[in-house]
Amino acid sequence: MYAHEKKLTGWYLIVGMTALFIGGSLGPIQKLGHAGINWYSSLAKIGLASYYQGLTIHAVMNALIWTTFFIVGFFTYVIPHSLKMNLTHPKINTTSFVMMLVGLIMAAVPILMNLATVLYTFYPPMKANSFFYIGLVLVVVGSWVGGLGFYLTYGEWRKQNPGVRTPFLALGALITMVMWQIATLGVATELLWLVIPWSFGWVEGVDVQLARTFFWFTGHPLVYFWLLPAYLSWYGMMPKQAGGKLFSEPLARLVFWLFLALSVPVGLHHQYLDPGVPAGWKVVHAVLTYSLFLPSMLTAFNVIASLELGGRARGGTGLLGWIRTLPWGDPSYTAQNLAMILFAFGGIGGLTNASYNLNLVVHNTTWVPGHFHLTVGSGVTLTFFGIAYWLVPKLTGKQLFSPKLALAQAWTWFVGMLLMSNGLHILGLNFGVPRRVMLGVAAYRVDTWQPQVIESLIGGLILGVSGLLFYTVMLGTVFNKKALVDDGEPMPVAEPLEPEPAPVWLDTWRPWLVITVLLILIAYGPLLFDMIANLNMTAPGFRVW
Repeated sequence: MYAHEKKLTGWYLIVGMTALFIGGSLGPIQKLGHAGINWYSSLAKIGLASYYQGLTIHAVMNALIWTTFFIVGFFTYVIPHSLKMNLTHPKINTTSFVMMLVGLIMAAVPILMNLATVLYTFYPPMKANSFFYIGLVLVVVGSWVGGLGFYLTYGEWRKQNPGVRTPFLALGALITMVMWQIATLGVATELLWLVIPWSFGWVEGVDVQLARTFFWFTGHPLVYFWLLPAYLSWYGMMPKQAGGKLFSEPLARLVFWLFLALSVPVGLHHQYLDPGVPAGWKVVHAVLTYSLFLPSMLTAFNVIASLELGGRARGGTGLLGWIRTLPWGDPSYTAQNLAMILFAFGGIGGLTNASYNLNLVVHNTTWVPGHFHLTVGSGVTLTFFGIAYWLVPKLTGKQLFSPKLALAQAWTWFVGMLLMSNGLHILGLNFGVPRRVMLGVAAYRVDTWQPQVIESLIGGLILGVSGLLFYTVMLGTVFNKKALVDDGEPMPVAEPLEPEPAPVWLDTWRPWLVITVLLILIAYGPLLFDMIANLNMTAPGFRVW
């Protein structure tokens, strides 16, 4: 049972981890470039033409490909095991993987050929090769197809289990996929309507402001597509690993529904400096962005309470003594707990980004990549590493290779990210140092930046070593000769502290979908109507690299 699901999950993870290796390898090189050590002139011999091409590869492979492939693969494993039934239409899910892989290749080739050095956001009027955009569309649509396979499986489960509450892990995964499919309508519209015809020369120009607005319709919800699978593990798996129970399953369900409703209508806080967006709509999105702090704080309370139950069950006493008794020797648990700590700092920085006045100070400075690496680079990626430390052994039937090395990987990632992100935050906040710039060759570089540049470099190099440790553990596990002892549990599943079923309204889709659509129509409807009514397809394409 689940043989197809395990095999397909494995392929998703292989592609995702390969993308992360390629993109992550360029991270230390970028840090060296900021410190004035330029490796790109030497790397030009193998086709890496510039800092900006390297930055594009780093961001696309890490933030888009690694995360999307890992998440869809993780859900391919979690949803069937949570529902206790195989995928009902496995060919659909296999088609999803093939589409995403073809899309990845189509997007990656132009980047590697220096035909799509348009960075992670690919803002027009910078124009990439058309196949880069088509590849991105295939990756997105392929993930939709995977979601369809999940929904059909859930529909069959619901027919067989009328009136039964959806298992929490399956529900959280399904909500995440629905949110993703709603959110990516923005970037799909941007690419299919505005960008791809323009890139082929079928239309003379593009509306830059409308394209940016469609992008950020997707761009910020993308953060929650990354984050909610991590939350799913923090809520539904880590308490089990800690020896405890989920403190409040109804509250966990509520958090996922709130993220579905609130994740999309917040994108304009990335466009505070866009002159084509009226200030009133920026205020609306600012308020909705701050509302996301509520499910985040509910998560902090619920997860910490769940871990405290585990710590006390393991003999912990006193106000904080239970923390010492948590399973810090388990690399899967430790990686995720350290990810939570780093993400807490990232979340605080997110409040700064959401504030209009404070955003004016840090916008387009190195503060932003510092924040970004604490969220997707730490809260998400380090959690995914922790998940991989139990998932890959389950997929391969092999014992985890060197748990001590895996622990070292988690701690070095934690230390490296603290140093790198702190340096970037201070450079942006105190000195206004711009992001997306090879600082080592900048004419305006000043000596007062140097301490934080060096701190960031040291952190980046430690992260590079940590990444190598992760791949050593993964490859060592795959080729390990020691078989995994079957404990009868395909994945850690936390039991709820209270056995009573969650209220029906926390297992009902229709009202939450209605709320989600209404909030999107309120926050985006009039603005997009006005922009489309005054369509300005005049910006020509530029190749600035």
